[in-house]
Amino acid sequence: MFSFFKKKFGAAPPPTSAPEPVPVVVPVPALAPIPAAPPDPVPAQVAAAVPPELVPVPPASVPVERAPSASHDAVEVPAPVPVPAVAPAPALEPRRSWMEKLRQGLRKTSSSIAQVFTGTRIDDALYEELEAALLMADAGVKATEFLLEDLKRRVKETKTTEPQAVRGLLVESLAALLKPLEKSLAVGVHTPTVMMVVGVNGAGKTTSIGKLTRHLAEANQKVLLAAADTFRAAAREQLSVWADRTQVEIVSQEGGDPASVTFDAVNAGRARACDVVLADTAGRLPTQLHLMEELKKIKRVITKAQADAPHEVLLVVDGNTGQNALSQVKSFDDALGLTGLIVTKLDGTAKGGVLAAIARERAIPVYFIGVGEKLEDLQTFNAREFAQALLE
Repeated sequence: MFSFFKKKFGAAPPPTSAPEPVPVVVPVPALAPIPAAPPDPVPAQVAAAVPPELVPVPPASVPVERAPSASHDAVEVPAPVPVPAVAPAPALEPRRSWMEKLRQGLRKTSSSIAQVFTGTRIDDALYEELEAALLMADAGVKATEFLLEDLKRRVKETKTTEPQAVRGLLVESLAALLKPLEKSLAVGVHTPTVMMVVGVNGAGKTTSIGKLTRHLAEANQKVLLAAADTFRAAAREQLSVWADRTQVEIVSQEGGDPASVTFDAVNAGRARACDVVLADTAGRLPTQLHLMEELKKIKRVITKAQADAPHEVLLVVDGNTGQNALSQVKSFDDALGLTGLIVTKLDGTAKGGVLAAIARERAIPVYFIGVGEKLEDLQTFNAREFAQALLE
C-alpha cells in the first residue's frame, strides 16, 4: 500500500521524562488498516512489495528488562525489538489498480516507443528511431541525449544482443533519470503547514487542491482552504464545493484582494490550530508579468502572516502540454521558487516524456501525478513505476 505521505519518527525519549511533541508526516490515504505487529513472520514476497516508507522505524534506544535468574547476579538483557508492522497483501491491490490506470493513460506514448524494439538487430538505425520516438514524446533534446548515451553504455556493459532486452535497459536508465523527482510531501513539520498552489488556467489546479484536501481530511488533518483565486469566475464557488464535500473550513471574500484573503487564511489557520492551510491562487500565464508580480505579492504577504511560510509552493501543470509544461516550470520557479509539482491529465497524452525533460533541466520534485478525474486518480509519483508504465 502506498500513502501520499511518509511518517517521521524520532528516537524514543527516556522513560522518566514526558515525551516531547514530534512533528509527523501524515499517511494519506489510509487504504487499509495496518496492524501494530503481524502475528506471524511476514512472507518475504509481501515485505518486498511494500515500500519502505510504510514500515515504521523501530526506536533507536530500547528499554532493558531484568531477566529472571535464580542467582543474585541477574543480568540485564535488552527487550526484543518490536517487529515493524507491514501492510497485509490485500492492501497492495489499490496500487496495482493504479499501475493499470497509469499504463492505460500512457499508452499513446508507450506505443510509439515500443515500435522501436520490434526489430531483430541492435544497430544505429534502432538508436535513431529511438531518438525520434523520445523527441516526439517531448522528452526534450537534453534528456534524449542523456538517455541514448546511458543506454549505449548499459548495452555495452551487459553485452546485450536482443532489442527487447534493450527496452528493459531503457527502463532502468529512465528510472534512474527520474529518481531525483521522487519525493514525499511532508506535513506536520510546521503548524500550520502553509501551501501555496499556482498554475495556469485549465491545468486542474483547483480540482487537484480538492483531491489533496480530501486525502488530508481522511487522514484526520485539520485543513483550512484559502479561496485566493478571485480572478476566475466561479473559482470561489468551485473550491467551496470541495470544502463542503470534505467538511473543511474555507476563507473567502467575494471580489476580495487575493493577498488579503491569503493573509486572513494563514492567521485563521494559526488561531484555529489547523494542520494545513491550502491557498488556491488565480491562474497565471508566465508571459503575464504584471499578474506574476501579484503571485510574488501573495507569497510576501504569507511570510508576513507566518515568518517561515509558505512551506510549499506547488505548481500544477497539464501533462498534455509537453514542452510548454517545462517552460511553465522554469518561469514559475524563477519567480516564486517552486518546491514541488503536481502533473495532471497524463491519461490520453502522447507527451508523457516531458517528465524526463523536467528531470534533466529543472529537477523539481513531482509530488503527485494524475491520470483521471476520480479521487484515487491522483497518486504519489514513483520513478520506477512511471518508467515501467511508459516503456513496458
